[in-house]
Amino acid sequence: MFRVLSGVWPLMLGILLIMLGNGMHFTLIGLRGGIEGFSSAELAVVTSAYFLGFLSGARFTPLMIRNVGHVRVFAALGSFMSAALIAFPLLTEPWAWTLLRVLIGFCMSGIYVAAESWLNNASSNETRGKVLSAYMIAQTLGIIGAQGLLTLGDAATSVLFICASILVSISFAPILLAATPVPAAEVARAMPLRDLFKGSPLGTVGIFLLGGIYATQSGMGAVFGSQIGMSAAQIALFVAMLFAGALLLQYPIGWLSDRVDRRKLIFAAAVIGAVFCALGWFTAGGIEFLLISAFFAGGVTTPLYALFLAYTNDGLATEDMPAASGGLVFTFGLGAIIGPLVTGWVMQGFGPFAFWLVMSATFGAIAVYAMYRMTQRASLPASETDSYVGVLPTSSPVAVEAAVTWSAEMAEQEREASE
Repeated sequence: MFRVLSGVWPLMLGILLIMLGNGMHFTLIGLRGGIEGFSSAELAVVTSAYFLGFLSGARFTPLMIRNVGHVRVFAALGSFMSAALIAFPLLTEPWAWTLLRVLIGFCMSGIYVAAESWLNNASSNETRGKVLSAYMIAQTLGIIGAQGLLTLGDAATSVLFICASILVSISFAPILLAATPVPAAEVARAMPLRDLFKGSPLGTVGIFLLGGIYATQSGMGAVFGSQIGMSAAQIALFVAMLFAGALLLQYPIGWLSDRVDRRKLIFAAAVIGAVFCALGWFTAGGIEFLLISAFFAGGVTTPLYALFLAYTNDGLATEDMPAASGGLVFTFGLGAIIGPLVTGWVMQGFGPFAFWLVMSATFGAIAVYAMYRMTQRASLPASETDSYVGVLPTSSPVAVEAAVTWSAEMAEQEREASE
């Protein structure tokens, strides 16, 4: 592993620093929004705006890269993002924050496209799986570490926003100084939703619903904590637990994914998510129960994303996988835009603990639909499925396409070796 990472460590370091800054800003929105008196509905719009920008960036950044190159796009987006982070405490109005979040989402998506293009180019077929795994770990550790940095300052001041901006600014140094130019980012045209649903109803519906859950967790978790009176340190720990669960449960779920019917695993993971979200709702307080609920609810969300990708591609020809992956990323983004809006509206009407109620109901819907689909189509033998790759919901289509293609190639090699 050390030999594999020796050539890509500047990229990994840069991504870690970016995620520290971006992770701080996500939680800061909820903390500072509560201080400023923003309502749940207003903060829900602010949350959704990020994913609107992210979806747009995934579409337009490859075109920008083809026109002016990776380095210029990467540097420009980094500058805009750093400036936007500083602007939050200067423009404390919901409409201004909404526009800033669209900008940051667009910039982050473009940054991922450029960085993941470099990363994909720097790895071979033999090392791509390990490099992608290390990349996902670096992202998750960055988000978790960001929560610890939030305890070093006061969200009521500009200090933490400035720190997030500094982290993002310096993150580009190791990447830009070490990365070599690569061909323009190529992203396959996304498969139309009608064709995607026809090929995999469970993958399409499931990843749409999961998008709403993920965006609610990452964007509205701090809002929930602020509204029930958690301290800043408790909110930071609560958000960290959402991602710590994902880091620790990814491997065992991935191990099971290559050995059992993936629909059964999707059903089981969704049931776990529904049960622990219901626990957070029923207990209506008690930091210990909330942390346990966050760990397991967040812990199954990220693996479910990779499960839906793997399950969808199991029934496709290799040449159709990039287009299907693009369609799934787009569908997930639509869910991520809509999910927080629904959650914010429900929290506005029924109180902050409706945060858990909405997520529990959504997990439950995934479980019910997975159970229904098991009655409609026979399962593939585990020997005929592709390998599981722990792709994060924050990844751009570049990393997702690289992961599913690598997964298919590895599975084919294993089948040939066993014959």
